[in-house]
Amino acid sequence: PPHPLKKRATLFTVVGVSALSTLSMIVYPMAARWLGLDAHTAGVFLGATIHDVAQVVGAGYGMSPETGDTATLVKLMRVATLVPVILFAVIYTRVAGTAAGGARPPMLPWFAVAFAALVALNSTGWLPAFVASAGSDLSRWFLVAALAGLGMKTQLRELAAVGLKPVLLMVGETLFLA
Repeated sequence: PPHPLKKRATLFTVVGVSALSTLSMIVYPMAARWLGLDAHTAGVFLGATIHDVAQVVGAGYGMSPETGDTATLVKLMRVATLVPVILFAVIYTRVAGTAAGGARPPMLPWFAVAFAALVALNSTGWLPAFVASAGSDLSRWFLVAALAGLGMKTQLRELAAVGLKPVLLMVGETLFLA
């Protein structure tokens, strides 16, 4: 729902998740080795606990191909569950009402619809390999552009203004997943 501090909260979330994922990408493989986890179990651990897909891939394949494959599969399964979670959140928000004067949100955001449609299309095997590869390359460029745009928009004093509670919540959630 619309909120006066929505942009700041979104920026804080993106920056915080990226920072914690990068830290996890370095620390979690060391922890997996210290705990003596085999390649499969380490992959499940990495894929289930690191927030960002890119850091999961980096951490997993940094350990071994098998760990990377397992970590990537587990993370993509987590990503796939986002569509039903988003749907639930939107239904809850629509039932609870709208913010003062605000419009009700769409049933599903277009990015989630596009994501589900592209996953389904790519899973059919009908797309030529060069089209899937080009789409993957294009998506990486869009991700880089989006992160660069967020970086251009972000000011550290704005992020610091969110206070300690959101930081503790994000760190606590990261530790809980681990």
